[in-house]
Amino acid sequence: MATLQAATTSTGTIVSDAQAVRQLCESYCFGTLNWEVDEEGELIIWGYDSFEVYEARENGLPDYDGGIVTHEFLRQLAEYIDGDQELDIQTAGYTKCRFPVLAKRYVIRNGEVLHADLTGLDPIGE
Repeated sequence: MATLQAATTSTGTIVSDAQAVRQLCESYCFGTLNWEVDEEGELIIWGYDSFEVYEARENGLPDYDGGIVTHEFLRQLAEYIDGDQELDIQTAGYTKCRFPVLAKRYVIRNGEVLHADLTGLDPIGE
């Protein structure tokens, strides 16, 4: 059995309301990924895992029964990213045998959330 090895990184982007974005991020679980909104209001996401977002239960653990809610989270986050800013989140992963099995990208710009795989950028539907 092959084990997935993945890494995620993002560009930094300035958000319009740092406290609201902190509260939004705290209400979701990112697995072992890290996120930070610094004093200047710059949001970044990084770590050694695939970018998959789950709602957080009251105990802070992911709600796996509710499923992956990455698109919902990104649509909410888009409200705090000004039109001249862009957040680009990229994940790449492979199995221990080094066969690439995961590549995805999410971009928030101009109020729109885009998803990319190897075929191109497409808007995420509601």
